Amino acid sequence: MTHSSTADVLFLLLGAVMILAMHAGFAFLELGTVRQKNQVNALVKILTDFAVSTIAYFFIGYGVAYGVHFFQPASVLNADSGYGLVKFFFLLTFAAAIPAIVSGGIAERARFHPQSAATFLLVGFVYPFFEGIAWNGHYGVQDWLTQTFGQPFHDFAGSVVVHAVGGWIGLAAVLNLGARRGRYSKEGRVSAHPPSSIPFLALGAWILIVGWFGFNVMSAQKLEGVSGLVAINSLMAMVGGTLTAMWLGKNDPGFIHNGPLAGLVAVCAGSDLMHPAGALVVGGIAGVLFVQLFTLTQNRWKIDDVLGVWPLHGLCGAWGGIAAGLFGQSWLGGTGNVSLISQCLGTLGGVAVGFIGGYVVYAVLKHTVGIRLDDEQEFNGADLSIHNISATPERESNW
Repeated sequence: MTHSSTADVLFLLLGAVMILAMHAGFAFLELGTVRQKNQVNALVKILTDFAVSTIAYFFIGYGVAYGVHFFQPASVLNADSGYGLVKFFFLLTFAAAIPAIVSGGIAERARFHPQSAATFLLVGFVYPFFEGIAWNGHYGVQDWLTQTFGQPFHDFAGSVVVHAVGGWIGLAAVLNLGARRGRYSKEGRVSAHPPSSIPFLALGAWILIVGWFGFNVMSAQKLEGVSGLVAINSLMAMVGGTLTAMWLGKNDPGFIHNGPLAGLVAVCAGSDLMHPAGALVVGGIAGVLFVQLFTLTQNRWKIDDVLGVWPLHGLCGAWGGIAAGLFGQSWLGGTGNVSLISQCLGTLGGVAVGFIGGYVVYAVLKHTVGIRLDDEQEFNGADLSIHNISATPERESNW
C-alpha cells in the first residue's frame, strides 16, 4: 500500500460524496419547479432511482462499461486501500445522474415503478454502452478517431457521456409520455404551471453548483492529476451561464438558477483544455441556448419537458462536446491536442445512443406495463396518488 493510493482513495471518495450530494440538488430543483401536489414524488423518485441505479450499475452496468465485476473476496477488492471500489462509487454517482436528469422531464404524470424499471435498464445497459466507448475504448471507436483525425473524442467530465446522453434519453421519455393534462389546449393556448417554490428551486440549483466542483475536478480520478484550471473553468462557465440567462430570461428566477447549470453542463467536456476566458464564453452561450430552447420547446413545439432537461442537459451537453474541440484549440488559448471533427462525431454518437436507447426503453415499457398516471391520479397529483401524503399535510388527527 503506497501513500499515493490512500491519497487517491480519499480524493475520489470526496468527489463521490460531493456528487452524491448533487442528487439532493436534483431533488430540490425538481420539487421547487413542479406544482405542490407533486413535490413528495420528486423527492421519492430521486432517492429510489439512486438505489435502483446502484443495483443496476454494481451488478451489470459497471461490467458493461469497464469489464470489472465484484465477485471476489473482500480482501481482493480492498487492494490499494480499496481504490477500485471508490472508483466504482465515483462513477456510479455519474451513472445515477441519468435517471435524475430524466426525472425532471417526466415530472407530474409518470408512474412510479415503471420509471424504476426504466432506470434499471438505462443504467444497466444504455448509459454504460456509451460510457465504455468514450471512457474505456470499446469497439475501437476511439482508436479509429485517433488514427483518422489525430485525436480521440475528449470528454473530461461528461458533457456528452452524462449530460447529453441523459438529456436525449429525457427527450425520448417525454415524447413517449405526452404532455401533462390541460397543458396545451385544442385552441393552441398554453396554460402556465408556475413553480411551486422558488426557494427550493434555488436551493437545488446551489447544491448542484457546489457539488459540480467535485463532478469536474475529481474527474482526474488521481490526486496527481488534479488541476486548478478545471476548477476555474467550471467557475467561469457557471458565471457566464448565470449572466446570459439573467439577461435573456428577463430576470426570471427559474432561468437565473438554471443558467449556471447550463454553463456547468457545457464546460464538463473541455474543462481541462480551455482558457478561463474561453470557458466564460462557452458558459455564456449555454445560458442563451437554454433560455431560447426551453421557451421554444414548451411554447412553439408543445413538448412538455417540465424542467427543460432536454435543452439543459441534452443541448448544452452536446454544445459542450463540440465546444471542447473549438475552445480547446491552442489558437483560442486552450492546451491543444483536440480534434473538432472527433468532438463532433463523438457528440453525435452520444446523442444517438441516448435518444435511440431511451426511446426503445420507454416505448417498450409504455406498450407493456404503461408509464403514465391516469387522468384522475394526475389531477389529484402524484403525491396523493402514489405516496398517499402531500408535502405539507393540512389535516391533523383529532384523537
